[in-house]
Formats: sequence, structure tokens, C-alpha cells
Amino acid sequence: MQQTVPVHREEVRVEREPITDETRDAALSGPDISEAEHELSLHEERPVTKTETVPAGRVRLSTEEHTDEETVRGQVRKEQIDTEGVDDEEQCGT
Repeated sequence: MQQTVPVHREEVRVEREPITDETRDAALSGPDISEAEHELSLHEERPVTKTETVPAGRVRLSTEEHTDEETVRGQVRKEQIDTEGVDDEEQCGT
């Protein structure tokens, strides 16, 4: 006897999504992403007289850091506070 049966397999897709003001709370409410590699096992079904789920592969996710340069224009400001009648010891809190 011959019969066609459906079988399922897992695939992984990594998507990059920018964080906006609307998604900031949801994006920050999970476990921290670390420098460590993350691994998970993928499964697939293999037809026999019954279907069984077996490990079919592994996926390793890691992070890379990229540095770009951008030119910005604007005026740099600095604020300075002048004090009178206060000595250095009082300013330091000692």
C-alpha cells in the first residue's frame, strides 16, 4: 500500500526590526541579549508507519557589532556655574 502523508519541519528566520516609541516597552521587556551564542534544535517529521519528530539540525545565533561614522553639524555649548563665597570644601560636600 502507498499513501501520501503530510510531514512538518521547522525552519528559522532571523528578522531585524527597528525599535520605535510605540514598540520600545515591548522590546525592552524580555531577557537581555548577551555576547554569548544562542543555540536551538530544529525538528522535522519523518514518515514511517507513523510520524515521529526527530532533531534535524541546529541553528546558532550570535551578535556582531558594526561601527559606522556619521557627520553631524551644530553648535556645541558648555555651561559653567560661578560661585561666590563658597570654598572648595563646601562644594565637595566635605
